Formats: sequence, structure tokens, C-alpha cells
Amino acid sequence: MAQPLVECIPNYSEARRPEVVDEIIQAISAVPGIHVLDRHSDMDHNRTVVTFVGSPSAVEEAAYQSIVKAATLIDLDQHTGEHPRIGATDVVPFVPLSDFSMVECVEMARRLGKRVADTLDIPVYLYEEAATNPDRHNLENIRRGQYEGLKQEIRTSPERKPDFGPSVLGKAGATVIGARQPLIAFNVYLTTNDVSIAQKIAKSIRQSSGGWRYIKAMGVLVEGRAQVSMNMTNFHLTPMPRVVESIRREAERYGVGIHHSELVGLIPQKALTDAAIWYMQLDGFKPDQVLETRMYDALRELPPVSANSDFTEDLAAGTPTPGGGSASAYSSAMAAALVCMVSRLTIGKKKYVDVEPRMWQILEIAEPLHKELLNCVEKDSLAFNTYLEAVRMSKDKPEEDIKRTEAIIAATLLTAEVPMQVCKLSLQVMQLALELAEIGNLNAISDAASGFGLAQAGFKGAAWNVKINLKDFQGTSSESMLSELYMLGNQVTIMDQSLHQIMRERGGLA
Repeated sequence: MAQPLVECIPNYSEARRPEVVDEIIQAISAVPGIHVLDRHSDMDHNRTVVTFVGSPSAVEEAAYQSIVKAATLIDLDQHTGEHPRIGATDVVPFVPLSDFSMVECVEMARRLGKRVADTLDIPVYLYEEAATNPDRHNLENIRRGQYEGLKQEIRTSPERKPDFGPSVLGKAGATVIGARQPLIAFNVYLTTNDVSIAQKIAKSIRQSSGGWRYIKAMGVLVEGRAQVSMNMTNFHLTPMPRVVESIRREAERYGVGIHHSELVGLIPQKALTDAAIWYMQLDGFKPDQVLETRMYDALRELPPVSANSDFTEDLAAGTPTPGGGSASAYSSAMAAALVCMVSRLTIGKKKYVDVEPRMWQILEIAEPLHKELLNCVEKDSLAFNTYLEAVRMSKDKPEEDIKRTEAIIAATLLTAEVPMQVCKLSLQVMQLALELAEIGNLNAISDAASGFGLAQAGFKGAAWNVKINLKDFQGTSSESMLSELYMLGNQVTIMDQSLHQIMRERGGLA
């Protein structure tokens, strides 16, 4: 499978101090695996747009580090510019590029938003696909009144309460974070300095005032020339050539024309291809006639240079570790992954809008459970190796024998504590899987049930390891652990019965 790839296009409220922009970009570039593709600074807007790509985790970290840097270097009380803004880092959109879903980008936005609010005390609003209510889907609604207006309203108006963080603005303002489809930031300059003409044209073409769908536009004066500044949110359904021709016709009504146009940031290749087809009337054109497209497709078909070792191959080897304890943790980790999958398959579906808030909660619980259980795969092997090392210690002298005995006792407890942790984590996964089977996407009910079964298997395997490793161990720690294990086992039995009932009711099983 190809490496998941995410694009991030943050906007910073600074352009007139290039040294500040340099420091922000350095903070982004310092994160391993990040590729900065573009930097666009507009002096009149006093705004810089940076485009970078990388793996999801790297992109999320780079976005955070850039917000930290911008917050220390940009003072919104001193900032002026043509473009609306509410924060030093004004907006941070994530765009899925390959092998990564929109729902996963929304997760990134939510995680980053909470982290920014918790660690930097900056109010965060979620927008576009990550919006928590319809009014915040559009960025314009969140930026209403700009920094100065929000600074007053955030304290008193419940409607302006951020999704994360305090209801007060510091000098770094607020940050808007979200997930969206590829956007084209595109400006058309007119052969006039009369900004009112640009404003009238912007009004005629933008969706909010009856123009083209998926077009956001405003008229501004840039470098002494009237400019129609646009964001095109879906170039597939509203192609660029049609918008440009509309601007051209509107401009002629006022006796002016198009001087030139410019891109802010990057543009998908298909948007330019579509424009070329439209203007050049290339009937019968096929996408694979583009050299780069054909070459990229060919390169994607090449086999990978190397593949990572599979856990099951290590498990099958004739070595003591990894063993049953690690396999149990791995089984429950797969179960947690299925819980994440079913949650994502439920989020965004109109039929399940009432349970979507709970789906987000389940997802936010299941993700760390998945990671913790994967850690237990290795922890179980390390615990058993620690026990073997203790057994091999010298016992020739009385003092050595005492140390060896103490080490064996500590290691034995560890070999029981790790699978006991797996049992507790597995129980949590089963609870989530059971809830998903009951209220999640019906089309994925078998996946929820499979998750429950894998977690149940993980629980049983880990429980056997606890019992076996404590069979010769005497003491209150052992008795307490076995007593707790017994109670957890009873809960598993009850949940298993509940799952069968749910599967009969929702799954139509006899």
C-alpha cells in the first residue's frame, strides 16, 4: 500500500516581515518527512500561505509547531492588511491526497485543535468538514467582525464560543482548523484601480450573492490595481474557465478588462487540464495523454523496494518470544482498529447523524487503545525475557541466591501484570464494539461483531497467561489480580450475551 499523504495549507497573518515568515517555515521544515512545496506572501493582504505535504503524523506535528512559532512572533493588535483575519495562524486546513480519508483529516483537525487550545491557550474553531455545527462550515461566518470584533464578542456571545480553548483572545488571536477538499486560491486583476468595479464583479460571481456555486469572492485593491480575489472550493463542479469568462464579461460592462491573473499556492493538475481542454476545444482528450500522468501511474505500479517484517512471521518462528501473550495483545489491537473503522464508516452518514457525536467520542477512545495494545505486544515479550534473565542469574552464593529469588518474583509479577493490562484494555474495546454493533452503521455490524470477537479472544488469551504465570506464585498481589480477573471475566460473559441479542435484533440472525 502506498504511503498515506496529506496536504496542509496554513495561512499566517504576516507578509511584510520576511524574517518572521522564514522562522515559521523553518519550524515546519524541521519536522522529519515534511516537504514544503510553496510559499506565497501578499504585502497588501499582509498574509502568507504555505503549502506542505507529508505523512499524516508529520503534517499534524508541523502544523502545530508553526502555530507555536506564529503565536510568539505575530501580534494581532499591531496587524493590518486587506484580508480578513482572526489569528496569527489564521486558518489551517488539511486536505487528503492519497490513501487517507476525509474523516481521518477531520480527526487530525480535532486532535490539533484540542492540543493548540490546551497547550497554547489559543481559542480554536473547527470549519468545513470538521465543523461542529452548520454555521461554522463556512470560514466567513467564523471570521465575521475579524480579530477586533471577535475579541469583544467571544466574551459575551454563546454563538462565538470556540470549539476548544478559552473564550478570550490574546495577541495571537484565534485559529480556525479544519478539513476540506482541494481549494484553488485564484485572483484576477482588472485594468483599473477602481476597486468598486472589482467589488461589483465579486458580488455577481460569488455563491453567497447568487453567483457561481463553490465560489467565494471579494473585491480589493492590490498594488494599485482592482483585484477579484477568489477561493474556488470545488473546481470539478464549477470549472475555472467558466468563472474567468464570467469575470471577463462583467468587466466589459464597466469598460475594463482582465489585466492578468495569479494563483495563491498550488493548483491540482486536473484543474489546469480542464481549462486547457475548454479553451483549446480538445475534443476526445484523455487524461493519460498528459506525460506526467502516464509516468506517475507507471511508477505507482512498481513493486516496493522492501517490505516490513510481518508480526505473524515472527510469531511463527521457533523462539519463545513473541508468544501467546503478545498474540493476545495483537488480537485486541486489531479489534480496536476495527472499532475505529466502524466509527469512521458511521461518521458523516445522514442516517446516523444523531449518533455522530458519540462516534467521535468512541473514535477518540479507540485510537489510543489501539496504540496501547500494540505497545503491549512488545511489552509482553520484554517481560518474558526479563523473567528468563532472572532465572539465569547466578545462585552459587547465598547473597546471589537472594537477589535471584527477588528478581524472579519481580519478573513473575511483570509477566502477569502485562497480560492483565491487556485484559483490561480488551474489555474496553469489547464495550466499544458492543456499542457500535447496537448504534453504528448497520452495513458494518459484522465488523463491529468481529472486533468484539477479536477482543474477546485477546482477553481469553491474556487471561490464560495471567493464570499460568501466577500458578506457583503466593501472595496478596496474586490473589488480588486473580480475583479482579474473575470479575472481568463475568463482564465479558454478560457482554457476549448482549452481543448475540443485538445481532439477532439488528443483524437478522436466528
